[in-house]
Amino acid sequence: MAKKTNYMFRFKKWRIYTALRELRLEVHKELLPMIPIEERYNLVSQIRRQIDSVILNVAEGSYRKTDKDFAHFLNQANASLYEFAATLDLLLDSGYIKKEAHFHFTEKAELLARQISAFAKKLK
Repeated sequence: MAKKTNYMFRFKKWRIYTALRELRLEVHKELLPMIPIEERYNLVSQIRRQIDSVILNVAEGSYRKTDKDFAHFLNQANASLYEFAATLDLLLDSGYIKKEAHFHFTEKAELLARQISAFAKKLK
């Protein structure tokens, strides 16, 4: 019998949070293995921090008492997504990923950035 969960963490109910977690899994399974081992402590580590930062900022911001504070954390989340997009450019320029992978992950990051921006705008 499935147990119904009533999380006190409101962010767990948001589609954006679920989509970000899905992106994280996809990045770990599909993107990171494309990067050479010698970049493990540079670019791979950086990408992991960027993606985790997006998710963690959405979660942390959801606890803030004012919409202005929450919007600040959503802005930080978007900044990490923008950094991720720039890192994708570096990966492409270095020949670590193909144009198709670059396009795929850039498109996903862009969509999520728009959704986070819309969420933040709704708060203001």
